[in-house]
Amino acid sequence: MEMNLGVTERLKPILEKVTKLMQEDVIAADEEFHQEIGKDGADRWDLNPRQTEILEGLQTKAREQNLWNFWLTDSERGYGLSTVEYAHLAEQMGWSVLGPQVFNCSAPDTGNMEVLERYGTQEHKERWLEPLLESKIRSAYLMTEPDIASSDATNLKFEAKLEGDEYVLNGEKYWSSGAGDKRCEVYILMAKTAGEEAPRHARHSMFVVPADTPGIEILRAMTVFGHDDAPHGHMHIRFEDVRIPKSALLLGEGRGFEVSQGRLGPGRIHHCMRAIGQAERALKLLCERSMTRTAFGKPLAKLGANYDIIADCRIGIEQARLLCLKAAWMMDQGDPSAAAPWISQIKVAAPNMALKVIDEAMQMFGGSGVSQDTPLAMMYAQMRTLRFADGPDAVHRMQVARKELAQYR
Repeated sequence: MEMNLGVTERLKPILEKVTKLMQEDVIAADEEFHQEIGKDGADRWDLNPRQTEILEGLQTKAREQNLWNFWLTDSERGYGLSTVEYAHLAEQMGWSVLGPQVFNCSAPDTGNMEVLERYGTQEHKERWLEPLLESKIRSAYLMTEPDIASSDATNLKFEAKLEGDEYVLNGEKYWSSGAGDKRCEVYILMAKTAGEEAPRHARHSMFVVPADTPGIEILRAMTVFGHDDAPHGHMHIRFEDVRIPKSALLLGEGRGFEVSQGRLGPGRIHHCMRAIGQAERALKLLCERSMTRTAFGKPLAKLGANYDIIADCRIGIEQARLLCLKAAWMMDQGDPSAAAPWISQIKVAAPNMALKVIDEAMQMFGGSGVSQDTPLAMMYAQMRTLRFADGPDAVHRMQVARKELAQYR
């Protein structure tokens, strides 16, 4: 079977428009947007008027060009792009933090919308999916828990007990990305609904939970290298006797892993392609700095091993991109289990590659490379966090090795 990883004729004009909007408008606006966080004592978790103006202005430009909801692959609602086609767009949107939001393609909303579209009831779709598709609200995905090894999700102990026509939720979640944002109105949450007698992968279920349900308390914002990532946030949340209707259950009891894998596979590809975009931006900054800064009578590019460093960065980016695109192609073939080992490979390769490029760019900038004067420090924090998000390196390496060894048994 022919494996086409390139830019299709259908995608080409879309990609050109997305790239143009990103490079000419979004990247510059991103800096001002983040400088406004908490300005003049404003609430860090709520968009101030200037931030709202920036974001809505960019989203209006995107929607006027019909550049919206690209993530809806294999869906009648969107462009119906393949995962490979979307991957090329995700790379361009990854050049800035604000980029994915501009096109309504940001995590965790894309994965949550995919869950609601695939597995939600008509009520879920009308109440939550429609406003999410319009970017009128935001959402969060609640899976990770404190005090347990959440990388093995069968360990999750957050409880949902059925009492009559309601489930009662008790427990804590943390690293709940997006839950800090005042626009976040709904959670997709994994909870344990069966005891030890049930098979390990049939003990958990997925629920749709309104964020303002009584009994939910946000305890704190988790910080990444000391930063709270406002207005997005990664929150530590406590649930005490939180009651939700039986209709909040997605797909059925014991099918939480089925829902989560349907969500996480494409999401990991999107994350990794955005990492490629981050690496490209970092390399651009590195090269520009190396050609315009002089020390010891020479441009920095000609000092030390900088030629080798620049070459290695380019080689690493190209290798990681091709591997990501192959994983996307595997996903497009319709067999998630066959795609899984390839997704695990890119989940290790792409963030580590991007970290290396960003680190080299920091080194080229010297002290300013770790300061607020460049975007590199924020980029580094995001990429280092991505090595944990959606499964740490060790778990994905284990999956790759098991697949490799299986052929020798």
